[in-house]
Amino acid sequence: MLDRIPPEFIFLGQVMGVAMLVSLVLAGALIVLTYRRLKRIHIPPDAGFFTALRHVPLSLVLFLDLLDFGLDFFSAPIAWVLLGKLGLQSLRSVTVVEEVIPGTQFLPTMTAAWFAARLLPRG
Repeated sequence: MLDRIPPEFIFLGQVMGVAMLVSLVLAGALIVLTYRRLKRIHIPPDAGFFTALRHVPLSLVLFLDLLDFGLDFFSAPIAWVLLGKLGLQSLRSVTVVEEVIPGTQFLPTMTAAWFAARLLPRG
């Protein structure tokens, strides 16, 4: 059965597999490098999603997007637990909903939201 798969599809699968593995390695390196900084962030308990995004560093949203790319919807429970341990409950719901939607792993939605929160006027 595998002998009927065109070689282009096999090559594409290999490239995607390597890209996903590289993104997981980069995500791991990012979280290790910024974990201590993230533990010191104090966000008001009633902060909304965009308020929380204004407080977190770019490295966190890059980590979430890389994790989503590497694991697709399997990254949702990891993000839920990690954001909970970091005290970033206001980011958990939107992050997990975005990660559960299949096919969005190619779009860096959390990074785009971070830039929108920083660049668009408040209020």
